[in-house]
Amino acid sequence: MQHFEVVTAVAAPPPDQVFAVCLDVEAHTRSMADTSERAVDGKTRGELSLDDTVTFQARHFGLTWRLKARITSYDRPRRFVNEQESGPFKRWRHAHHFEPDSDGGTTMRDVIPVLLGFAVLAIRGRVKR
Repeated sequence: MQHFEVVTAVAAPPPDQVFAVCLDVEAHTRSMADTSERAVDGKTRGELSLDDTVTFQARHFGLTWRLKARITSYDRPRRFVNEQESGPFKRWRHAHHFEPDSDGGTTMRDVIPVLLGFAVLAIRGRVKR
């Protein structure tokens, strides 16, 4: 199966701090301000944990849509997975991996299988087979 994989070097202490920020609902919505993304249901503030859900509403590609996601796997500070419970995609499973790097920072690797249904999401990175 094809998937998107995005690898990001983060100049932040390895890797617990980066893990926590990636699960912070308010940090996420601030990072997506250009799409007017906001949390509208579920846990709408603070840090998500195993089995928490959040529903985001955003405007992408001229369409306003909602995506409800659940944290289905949680191994702090190494990995977590969020999966769509309802939303625009045929299937959405986003695995987040965190590892310390040799410079005292964190390598963050995001892996997302490509099964997009009617919606298309522009993700910077490359498609792997």
